[in-house]
Amino acid sequence: MTTKDKEPSQERRPTAFSLEEQKAAPVRRPQAFTDNVSVVEDQDDPFIGAAELEAQAALEAHPKKRGFSWRNLALGALGAFLSLAFWLWADQVIRDLFARSDWLGYLAAGLLAIAALALAVVIGREAAGLMRLGAVQALKSEAEAIAPKSSPADARQIISRLEKIVAHRAETARGRAALDATKDDIIDAPQLLELAERELLSPLDRRARAMILASAKRTSIVTAVSPRAVVDLAYVLYEVSRLVRSMAELYGGRPGTLGLLRLLRDVIAHLAVTGSIAVGDGLAQQVLGHGLAAKLSTRLGEGVINGLLTARIGIAAMDLCRPLPFRALKRPGIGDFMGDLTSTSKLQQ
Repeated sequence: MTTKDKEPSQERRPTAFSLEEQKAAPVRRPQAFTDNVSVVEDQDDPFIGAAELEAQAALEAHPKKRGFSWRNLALGALGAFLSLAFWLWADQVIRDLFARSDWLGYLAAGLLAIAALALAVVIGREAAGLMRLGAVQALKSEAEAIAPKSSPADARQIISRLEKIVAHRAETARGRAALDATKDDIIDAPQLLELAERELLSPLDRRARAMILASAKRTSIVTAVSPRAVVDLAYVLYEVSRLVRSMAELYGGRPGTLGLLRLLRDVIAHLAVTGSIAVGDGLAQQVLGHGLAAKLSTRLGEGVINGLLTARIGIAAMDLCRPLPFRALKRPGIGDFMGDLTSTSKLQQ
């Protein structure tokens, strides 16, 4: 049988369909969740062990709560007494100079006025630095208290204060614009804070990681080639002080001398509590336990350990200076810097 003998198949003619005849799908209106929905906290989650929660809480640095202190009261009273004694001495000196010559008296009074004005400016700057640090720590405490049932208005207020703190950084311009575009959206309070953390603090966190790594590398190199232990100690103190100050300025703290000393005290207290300051135990096991003792010389091994200690201090400073706790983003650990430090030490051989 040839192809021509086959019966042609029935062709389907084009047909028009009317959209109006089809029943429109029902539109789902936005609804709010009822109170029956419960969120399981980390401490109640059966998939997270208690040991893991305790370790995470121990590693995270928190500012020390400050209240009434007899030591501060004694120091304040002693400072006021010494101030009165100084002004009595200055008054007597100026009177004696006026008795000798009028121009000497006026010169001494002018110098004292200039010194008092400069001291007032210094005290004002130190007070402003302490207030900025207090504002950052208060903002972090309020953000930690935000619960799933909190009002979105409270989260918006926290985000507004956060934007003012980090507005001096050009890296946050895109994040501030993205948050401004969502001001009319309905978002729960915890999700708002997580969005702000991703948009505003993510670029600052990357910058902070780079600062910690660069400081740890410098410490590792300098302490590996320095001939004296005193030089190692002096450089580590210098590098740590500069790293803590840079970390505070990055997140909007911008402390003065007193604020820097307070941050250094909190960082050292955190390291002492968590045991991270024990160089001979924790850090040595992390470095030498990976088989690097056979590859690195003694001086290079000490440089790596000092670099890891600097990285730990930088992570603790990052916890203290960061305006929001780590929720949406992962908190950096010492393992994130170990590979770079050991590779730098291998290149020095």
